[in-house]
Amino acid sequence: MVMTESTGATRSSTPLPLRVAWGVLAAFLLLWDVFEVVKHMGWVIPGAALGSVLPFLPRLTGLGRTPEPGRLAPRAVPLHNLLNLALIPFGIMVLFTFLGDAPEDIAAPFTFGMSWLTSIAFARALGFGLRTPEGWQR
Repeated sequence: MVMTESTGATRSSTPLPLRVAWGVLAAFLLLWDVFEVVKHMGWVIPGAALGSVLPFLPRLTGLGRTPEPGRLAPRAVPLHNLLNLALIPFGIMVLFTFLGDAPEDIAAPFTFGMSWLTSIAFARALGFGLRTPEGWQR
């Protein structure tokens, strides 16, 4: 863990090359997200918006109960860790790639998964990721 000076928040000690790789993936996925939203519009827009905020929703369950700066409330950790596993949104993307008959059928759920994965990738690139049971960065 690394403590930041200005906020007191902690970030994981993930090696810089891995964080750069997450950043490159995040930038690629963001461009692809924007492409899909502009191409399909309609239900893709709320799907992309929901996917973008989904990994951050567990923080709301712990509001007002954060014991220290940089620490997530322990009751919010299991949901936070579940929603920040990159395999789940990737699985959604793969599932809907092969599930729908037409591109319009899969656009919204596929983009939902991709936006979710984009949020996770950006968080990992910035040094934020899964938490310990006590709420600290791993």
